[in-house]
Amino acid sequence: MRLWIAIHLPRLPLEVFRPCWSADDGTVVLEQERVVALSDAAHAAGVRTGLRRGGAIMLAPQVQFQQRAPELEAEALQAVALALLQYTPQLAQAEEATLLLDVGASLRLFGGIRTLCRKVRHSVRALGFTGWLSCAPTARGAWLLACSNAGRAVKLHALERKLASLPVGLLPPARAHLSWLEGIGCMTLGQLYRLPRPGLQRRCGRPLLDMLDDAHGVRPELHQWLQAPTSFHAKLELFDRVENAEALLFGAHRLLLQLTGWLSAHQLAVERIRLLLEHERGRSAGPPTVIEVVLAEPTWKDTHLVRLLKERLAKQELDAPVIGLRLEAPQVQPMAPLSDSLFPEPGGSKEDWQRLLELLAARLGPDNVLQAVPSADYRPEQANTWLSIQKKVRPAAARAQLPPDIGSLPRPAWLLAKPIPLLLRDHRPYYGSPLRLRSTGERIEAGWWGEMQTRDYFMAQGADHAHYWLFKERSASDKEPRWYLQGLFG
Repeated sequence: MRLWIAIHLPRLPLEVFRPCWSADDGTVVLEQERVVALSDAAHAAGVRTGLRRGGAIMLAPQVQFQQRAPELEAEALQAVALALLQYTPQLAQAEEATLLLDVGASLRLFGGIRTLCRKVRHSVRALGFTGWLSCAPTARGAWLLACSNAGRAVKLHALERKLASLPVGLLPPARAHLSWLEGIGCMTLGQLYRLPRPGLQRRCGRPLLDMLDDAHGVRPELHQWLQAPTSFHAKLELFDRVENAEALLFGAHRLLLQLTGWLSAHQLAVERIRLLLEHERGRSAGPPTVIEVVLAEPTWKDTHLVRLLKERLAKQELDAPVIGLRLEAPQVQPMAPLSDSLFPEPGGSKEDWQRLLELLAARLGPDNVLQAVPSADYRPEQANTWLSIQKKVRPAAARAQLPPDIGSLPRPAWLLAKPIPLLLRDHRPYYGSPLRLRSTGERIEAGWWGEMQTRDYFMAQGADHAHYWLFKERSASDKEPRWYLQGLFG
């Protein structure tokens, strides 16, 4: 099933200057001294598109004027397109700030067309823009419905009914002939489609007929798909100086949405990201503040990264106001396929556990969240090392260095932090009651390169039937051996 989603950004020039989170105090965007976009406050004051600057000043002298910046608009549209690549790799840019997404192969993955449209609309709003969204079986049909905000048409016959009522001026090739079309009473696309084709082609040209055929699915459509860059670098210029680090989360989320689309387009997962907070420029310029997030498990979703950055920004102290953000992904790897296990993991998956540890590290600091790593040493107090969870540990390699018989030897569930000296009564170790040895001895002689230990370990049982792990120090003297308690069995 071929289905297209079109997202038209009718107020893109305005929102490049005044994003949706800023106060709307009346803004007008000019191009060649004519109004091309305006805010709701300016529209309420009587300003309309097409007015000259002088007329807009007479109607609303309090409004702010901005000149169009094609470079900023192109960057904004590119940012939206990059973020929407997470829904389909087949994305093309159309006329008049419109993006076309071929989502026929993505419907099952995202739960149907309604859910997918809702996700696309949410992503556009999260980027700070508003748009008109539509879907149709043809790309040109979806474009026409989006530009006129005419809703959706999933079936071809429903699309033909909607197109028949749209104004003929929506087609760019028809705008130069509007006076002639109005003179013959051709006001809608349905009336235009029923006109004799040879005469319409001689009068208006072939491009007009081609657009009509594309919209009705008569001829195949060709598109130039957007190609994601080979490496990811995104930036955002802030509209004011920000002195609170937590206020930067919205802008960072916009950059993370672009990262999500880039990762999906290349089938990659990110292991490390760098958020650079740019400060003042000029003579008083300083180096950017770098916030680096290292992940234990690679991810390609923005939700977990947003939580981590929220924790990091909440603890970040700014030395100077921030005027811009940059996001980099210096370390990526191929995206791992989903687990093919029949039953879900009890208590959550391995990825959920790693995300919890990363969130705790972001909140408490990486040095306060540790993981146990085995060490190739016979001495019990040296057989375990605590490392930060942000350090890469390969358990398989660590186990390969351990002694081959270490897994078959009895080890207690609870190892004391420091061995406890035991008393001797009737030549037997005493701990609340006389202890009876229940196993043969295990001799350990290790640490000759540092702290030498010569011990004989035994499992013992007390009068309360509890089992203990004891060791006896071996010495060359004839003195009575000393016994120590080092662990308890569960």
